[in-house]
Amino acid sequence: MKSALAVEMKGNQTILTDVDDTKQVRPYTFDHSFWSHDGFKEDANGVCVPSSSSSKYASQQMVYDELGVSVLNSAWAGYHCCLFAYGQTGAGKSYSMVGYGANKGIVPMSCNEIFRRIGENTDPNLEYDVVVSMLEIYNEKIQDLLTPPMKRPTGGLEVREAKDTGVYVAGQMKCKVTSFEEISQIMDQGIGNRTIGATLMNATSSRAHTVTGIELRQLSHAGGKTGVKLSCIYLVDLAGSEKAGKTGATGDP
Repeated sequence: MKSALAVEMKGNQTILTDVDDTKQVRPYTFDHSFWSHDGFKEDANGVCVPSSSSSKYASQQMVYDELGVSVLNSAWAGYHCCLFAYGQTGAGKSYSMVGYGANKGIVPMSCNEIFRRIGENTDPNLEYDVVVSMLEIYNEKIQDLLTPPMKRPTGGLEVREAKDTGVYVAGQMKCKVTSFEEISQIMDQGIGNRTIGATLMNATSSRAHTVTGIELRQLSHAGGKTGVKLSCIYLVDLAGSEKAGKTGATGDP
């Protein structure tokens, strides 16, 4: 018989306590440990915020400030970077990465910040190009989420490697965007094309791994020459990590 557990979060620790005669305490230490079960209220815009100054609730903005900003700063410095969400179905991976309603996740908040920073540029010799793509990996097949399902190849897309660009997905659609509104519209299209379905653990479970790619090119012009600083940002929402038998999920052949 499994015992019940009480959960507490202190700083970067998640502490589990057996609610039985043993009262055994099991602390686990992470880089960050966020609480989002309760202790929140909705503001006038429908955004969930801490219900009081003493609440330990971690809002979407707090999670983004702790994780998303550092990824974006690395990209701005010219590094390739990746952030992915991993865990059990229903744990909040898609909510943290994509968000729901007014509570935007790390992906749209990062995209908004990219164009906010671009808008603050006052250097006439510096310009930016932003290209977005979205893929999913489902049943070991790679599909382009920006391509309508009926137009996708049956066997999926192929992963290839080139000497100059490295590993890439052949046939993947990439869209150049010039504003947050454009990238938001494209992302909504991709999210709507994801493979989802009800499981015993989540009514709208994402059955596939979703990879949002953002290519940021910073072009500097000087002396008749152009220098390019390329950063690739990959934001990954993985499918549930538990055994399929626990979810009751079945995949398409």
